[in-house]
Formats: sequence, C-alpha cells, structure tokens
Amino acid sequence: MRRRSLLLTGLALALLAVGAVHEALAGPGPSAAATTTTSATGTTEATPALASVWVTQVNGAVTPVLSDYLIRTMEKAHAGKVAALVIEIDTPGGLDSAMRDIIQAEIDSKVPVVLFVYPQGARAASAGVYILMGSDVAAMAPQTNLGSAHPVSLTGQLDATMSAKVTNDAAAYIRGLATTHRRNAGWAERAVRESVSMTAQEAKASDVVEFVAADLPSLLAQIDGYTCVPKGITLHTAGAPIVQVSMSWRDRFLQAVVDPNIVFILMLIGIYGLIFEFQSPGLGIAGVAGAIALLLAAYSLQLLPVSFIGLALIAVAMVLYVAEVKIQSHGALALAATVALILGGLLLFDIPGSFVRVDWAVIAGAAVVSLAFFMVVVTAVARARRRPFTTGLKAMVGESGKARTRLDPDGQVMVHGELWRAHSEEGSIEAGAEIRVLAAEGMKLTVGRSAANGPT
Repeated sequence: MRRRSLLLTGLALALLAVGAVHEALAGPGPSAAATTTTSATGTTEATPALASVWVTQVNGAVTPVLSDYLIRTMEKAHAGKVAALVIEIDTPGGLDSAMRDIIQAEIDSKVPVVLFVYPQGARAASAGVYILMGSDVAAMAPQTNLGSAHPVSLTGQLDATMSAKVTNDAAAYIRGLATTHRRNAGWAERAVRESVSMTAQEAKASDVVEFVAADLPSLLAQIDGYTCVPKGITLHTAGAPIVQVSMSWRDRFLQAVVDPNIVFILMLIGIYGLIFEFQSPGLGIAGVAGAIALLLAAYSLQLLPVSFIGLALIAVAMVLYVAEVKIQSHGALALAATVALILGGLLLFDIPGSFVRVDWAVIAGAAVVSLAFFMVVVTAVARARRRPFTTGLKAMVGESGKARTRLDPDGQVMVHGELWRAHSEEGSIEAGAEIRVLAAEGMKLTVGRSAANGPT
C-alpha cells in the first residue's frame, strides 16, 4: 500500500510538472488545438496575422488568478497585433488589488480593450463597474445590469472616519476613470456612494456605456469605426475574424481553488486526512491527500481576506472531534465541535456584504457530515472497547490449562501449549490438575482451580 501511494503521488506530481512546463511555453494566447476562428457573420475563415479580434470570458469573482490571466492575455494580444480584445464579463465583484491590477493593464494596453457585459442576465457589480469604467469601449447586452460599487472592507467593520476615507478614495478613483473615458462620472460616483444600479438601456441613455448589443457579431458591427477615448485608436472590427481565447486548465483550476466554498472544503479534507494518518501511522493515501488539500487551501488563504478567529474555531472543532473519539463523552464534545465548525465557517471570511464568504449550504452540509461521521467512529470505538481481548496477556484471562508442576502456591502451568510461571490464589494445586487463568501481569499468571476439578 505504501509503495502504491508513493507511486500515485509521484505520478500526480509528474503530470502537474509537465502541465506547468507546457503552460509556461504556450502562454495565455490561443493555441492550434483550442482556437476557434469564425467571421463576425458566422462563416469559417482562416485567422490572418492582423486585424483579428480576440474574445475571452470572465465569469465569477475578480481574483488575483483572474487578474494575472487577463494581464497576460492583453500582453499576448499586443504581441499578436490584434484589432481588439473583447472581454465578456459576468461578475459579482472581487478583490480591490486584483481589480486595480486589471484596470492598470487596461490603461497601459496598446490593444483596445472592449468590456461587454454578456450574456443576457449577466451583471457587472462592485469591482466589475470599475473595470468597465477603465475599458476603452463599454458595452452591455440587453437584460443585464451594472452598479452597486460601494467598497467593502476586507478587515470587518470600519469606524465612521475610516469608512468615509475608503468611500471617498473609491469615489475619486471611479470618477477619474469615467471622466477620462468621457462617461457619466456623476452616476459612477453614485454607484460608489449610494450603491445604485441600472439596466443596459438606462446605462446607454445615461452615457455610462457606449453600446448595447444582443450578441458579439452585433457588437463588432456597431463598434466598427469607433474611436476610443483617450487612446484615439479607431476600431476596425466589422467582419473581422474572431479568435476565442480561454483560460488554461491551470488558470481554471486555480480560479476554482480560490472559491471560498472550495477553500472551506479543502481545509476539512486536509484536516481529516491528517487525523486519519496520525491514527494509522504510515505514508497512506489519507495523509498524502490531506497534505495536498491543506497546501491548496493555504495557497487560497494567502490570496483571500481570512479571519484568524474563523481559522481558530475550525481548529478547535477538529480538536474536539478527536477528543470525542478518545474520551467518549457520549456526543457532548462532538456537538460542541459541530457548533465550533459552523461558527468557524461563518467567520472564516468575515466581510459583511461581500461575495467572499462560505455559503450556508456548504457549512450545514459539512457540519452534518462531520457530526455523523465522528459519531459513527465513536460508536465503533466504544463497541470495540467492550469486546473481550483477543490478543496479548489480557486475552489469557479466563482461559483453561493444566498445572505442569505442583502449585504451592507457585509453580508452572501449561496454557495454549505454552509454559508459564503461575501463582495459585486457591491454595495448593496438584500437577496435572485443570486450572483457569484469573489474571495476568508481566510474565506471570494468577490461576485457580477449574470448576470441573473442585477443591483438592
């Protein structure tokens, strides 16, 4: 089993290493295997070296993984001399540092960056509003919405003075972006201070976005000939070849790992794996899986705003679960551990109003599974402790044998074909008489007459 675990672990690490080398050599741009090239009218064409339009999708939270991907994609687009980079976005918001990195890349990009809130039903909330305001072209699909950009503290509640400072800083930042790109700076500031939102049609009528388009071909037809502000680049996108660019498997994996729900589950898997490994020493699958899960959780925790109180409560929950197995408090410690686990999940990312939190359903599911599992383990341990001993000296108690020599009161007896030193607690016992083991200590047995013998 140990060799098999080592082999599986080595194979997994080798595959990851090969994938990492491949990604480093390939970069974030389109590849021959993953590139789909069509014209804006839907007919298939060969992708020319110039005048193509790259399209990529952003779904979910704005994280450092996403910002790294978009920055690399913008750099690759410039190297490929494309006509424009269209980012189809649907996000509830994200981290301020990642958002600012993306906006800075948009500003520095030599290729026009088109932000398209798409598909219908999508939204660009919180950090998504800032990113859209920093783009060269802002567009929305029908039945999408934009807004609610009030900043949220990553360290919990702020006092009135600090809250005002943070809000004023965010308002000035988004007002500057909107003004530079000749968009409605007044509404942008209200989105920060009052968390207002609007539909695609309202945004177009209020000069918050430049275009409303039902789909990508319609968007490319509308923006053709449009001159970006402030870069002064005129777009030529009508009939341009479309190149779909997507995240690599590595980027998709890391983006999924930084999801708060996944982080919480990885932490539990890691802790459970280590608990099982310590209970059954040896390099087993449980220990390897637990270590990998904890390392992945640690990677995510360094990127997310984490509460140390939440981490401490989860650690306390695990200690109490283990104590329940060892002490058997008839479920009292397991219940206390479940309460600590629920509170730890709720406080792990204690950011009121933020998307960075563990869902109630995930917390409840983890609590129920953990409680049920450890109660099953406790029941099994209790049942095992009630069974009679089957090995060791204590298993000798109650066994029958024969006196090899006269016990007066010490002598030798034969039990299970083995010769033992023995002491009689019932007076002298003649050689050859049937005996039974009353106790065992060290290498000496305490014996008495077998019920069939009676007193001598």
